[in-house]
Amino acid sequence: MKRSFAAIASALALALVPFHAHAGDLMETAATSATFKTFLAAAKKSGVADTLKGQGPYTVFAPGDSAFRKLPQETLDALMKDKNRLAEVLNHHIIPGKVMIADVKPGKVKTIQGDSLTLTSDNGKVTVDNANVIQSDVLADNGVIHEIDTVVLPAE
Repeated sequence: MKRSFAAIASALALALVPFHAHAGDLMETAATSATFKTFLAAAKKSGVADTLKGQGPYTVFAPGDSAFRKLPQETLDALMKDKNRLAEVLNHHIIPGKVMIADVKPGKVKTIQGDSLTLTSDNGKVTVDNANVIQSDVLADNGVIHEIDTVVLPAE
């Protein structure tokens, strides 16, 4: 079977195009990681999952499971029982827009909760208030997730 040069070139060009899998929304993307089980359960329970499935884009500084384990058990239990406070805490970890870790500008940023987080960036080490970013730039169709090692509680 004889193929034309154009057909071969076309097939070769298609083969060289990088394949991009569908990332999914922020909830679906977080669910692909083994470290966000508590965050996902809290997002579903509080109604914040609807935001994370929304159009966005959003940047989520998501506490990993180890961050939630740092909370005193009574604090975690109280949060999980109070849907409104839980939503406040989770929304305190979300900012509008898609900010990759390399683009973090030190200073205060407004959360979707309406309060502020203080971001610092020092030689590639990024902190969010008292939390360290330990995994960054987890891309979703409607934003990006950066895992942090501490739950950042907003002022009551």
